[in-house]
This record gives sequence, structure tokens and C-alpha cells, in this order.
Amino acid sequence: MRLPKRVRMVEVGPRDGLQNEPQTVPTPVKVALIERLAEAGLSVVEATSFVSPRWVPQMADQADVMAMITRRAGVSYPVLVPNLKGLEAALAAGAEEIAVFGAASETFSQKNINCSIAESLARFAEVIAKGKRRGLNVRGYVSCVLGCPYEGEIAPRQVAAVARQLLDLGCYEISLGDTIGIGTPAKAQRMVDAVAAQVPITQLAVHFHDTYGQALANILAVLERGIGVVDSAVSGLGGCPYAQGASGNVASEDLLYMLQGLGIETGVDLSALIEAGRYICEYLGRPSGSKVTRALGDLPKTNC
Repeated sequence: MRLPKRVRMVEVGPRDGLQNEPQTVPTPVKVALIERLAEAGLSVVEATSFVSPRWVPQMADQADVMAMITRRAGVSYPVLVPNLKGLEAALAAGAEEIAVFGAASETFSQKNINCSIAESLARFAEVIAKGKRRGLNVRGYVSCVLGCPYEGEIAPRQVAAVARQLLDLGCYEISLGDTIGIGTPAKAQRMVDAVAAQVPITQLAVHFHDTYGQALANILAVLERGIGVVDSAVSGLGGCPYAQGASGNVASEDLLYMLQGLGIETGVDLSALIEAGRYICEYLGRPSGSKVTRALGDLPKTNC
């Protein structure tokens, strides 16, 4: 297998993982989680989202989170922004990296951000341009790259077209998201091949949910294609509110265990990562979604 020597893990648990939690997670708990993840050796920890609290109440404390975290040298703390208003709030909070989030499905785009793909890209153009003028790095997300809860199969060429436009707008990296976790390895490879024909493979990342238990297999399949950046969430936190039964992101602990077994460097300490996952799961009152954590018997005490 042709595998990368090193993989950059992008931790999305504090944002993507927690945003759909029904109970409000206090700011100090979020901050402690972020800091534990950074201490484990993760160089990218997605901190929060500057969306309207009306749409995502869990992220209402975004400015407080950014103010309270102790930023470690060499660690990036990106935040999501949906529009210029969100960008201004992120800048005021001291963000140094932002991400915009689009979709490869027209219907999902309408349901998720209330506009068409074309309208979203026009909106992002302003956000990206202004962000870059202010010295921010900008990452782009593309949702539904392997399937949509409304449209079903998504053509790889459509994913490639959206990814290319985000690159042309100024995103330094494009994260390809299997939002509802229905992809399989062959489909993941075909999709990445199509996108890589439009976007350099070195500027691509993957963001796979594990609804059907295929996330690690899909990641391995695209690592063979040259992907070197993988998003994950500690303890497998997360989900998709628009897809019944959709589970969280691939667990960071499980991803790290696989990468270590392949001899791929990450700079992340597995024991410290497990402890970070244990911390948030103890607060949430449920077992970890990480199979590695369960296998090691490092589960929080719950009544579940």
C-alpha cells in the first residue's frame, strides 16, 4: 500500500461533536476539553462555531470559549463562520483560522444553510476574501460527498466542482465530508480520485462519520490515494440532525490506533487522547463511542 508517512489529525469534537448535544455543555467544560486535546499532541483543535445561537444554541458561548482557552504554541484553533457577521464576531474573538461550510447537494445546502450551492459560494467569496485580508487561514468543508439524506447518491464530479470553487476562492484546504456516514471504500476512492483531478491531493482532507461502521475502512482506502489529513472527534462525538440514525464522526482514539498500527506518525499520544475522551464522556454521562477506549476498559461510570 502507498501510505503517507505522517497524517495530520484535525480534532473536531469540541465543535462538530458537541453542537448537537441536547444538554448545554458549560463553557469551562468545553475549554478544558480543548486544552486536554491540545495537550495530547493534536495540532488542530476546532474550537467553536460563530453561527447564530438561535440555530445552534450549544455554540452561544463562542466568544467566551475563545477568550478562555490557553493557546499552545504550534496549535491551531479554527472556528466555523457562515457569513460576514460570523466573520466579524470571530475576528473580534481573536480567531486566527476560520472555516466555511458548503455542500455537494443542493437540497442539503437549502436545508442546512438556507441557500443554494451557488448562493453559498457567493457568500463564501466575501467571507474568504475579507478573512484573508485580515491574515486568517481559511479552510473549506464540503458536506454530503458520498451521499445525501434527501438526494441519495451524489456524483463525484459535483463534489469536485464545489471543492474546486472553494480552492479558487482561497481556501488552503478542502475537507470532504461523508456527513451521514453511508460511504464505502470503493466509493470513497472514486470520489477522492475525481476531486484530486481538480484539487491537489495535498490540499484535501476527509471527514467521515461512522453511521454504517465504514469510517476507518474508508479512511484507509483514501490514505492509499494520498490523503494526509483526517478529521475526527474524540470519543466519536457528533451526528447529523438531518439524517435519521446518523452517528458521530470517526473516533479520534480509533483513528489514532489504526494509524499507529500502520506506522504512520501523528505526534498524538493515545493515552492522553483517551483521557480527554473520558473527561467529556463523564460529563455527558455516557460511555465513549471509541472502540479502543472500550477495549481498554477505560469507560466512565454511567447508568446507561
